[in-house]
Amino acid sequence: MGYSVSEADTLDRLDAERARLFALIGRLLSAAPDAALLDGLSRLTGDASPLGRACGLLASAAQRATPDAIEREFFTLFIGVGRGEILPYASYYLTGFLHERPLAELRGTLAALGIRRAPGVPEPEDHIAFICEVYAGLIDGTTAGDPAEFFARHLKPWAGRLAADLEAAEGANFYRAVGALARTAIDIEAAAAALPN
Repeated sequence: MGYSVSEADTLDRLDAERARLFALIGRLLSAAPDAALLDGLSRLTGDASPLGRACGLLASAAQRATPDAIEREFFTLFIGVGRGEILPYASYYLTGFLHERPLAELRGTLAALGIRRAPGVPEPEDHIAFICEVYAGLIDGTTAGDPAEFFARHLKPWAGRLAADLEAAEGANFYRAVGALARTAIDIEAAAAALPN
């Protein structure tokens, strides 16, 4: 005897997967993955969909990588001597400068949501990793707020360009696949947001 899954259950599972995807992107863009995460990523499987292909690319990149190599790559891309190849901040992508209006607007949104940067975290809140983590919490309901509004204001205007830059970065190897995954996720979210309600 079979059973049918309700539409609400399907949407709940879909939202849980979306939240996990953005949490993963945030984690990978906050620090290089350790051996355990790299092992888990190497076992990802994908299908012929854009997201499935991006997951497959990430799995292949994880299989070829070592934690030490990714640590060096992360440093080159995001930290560097003086500055990294990629500046993963909304202010930089939207104005060309750091600590500008997009950061102030995000801080206003975060204050309304009751979210503050943890003590000892040196990065400003408009770092892509932090924004992805907040978005994941909004999607899965951990944080009360409107994920669609947050996406439209704080991710859609710039995160796709950052992801494309990461895919094309000279110093990217493993992170080229992370960029592809992030770009695909942002594209899917933007397409879904454009659908009529």
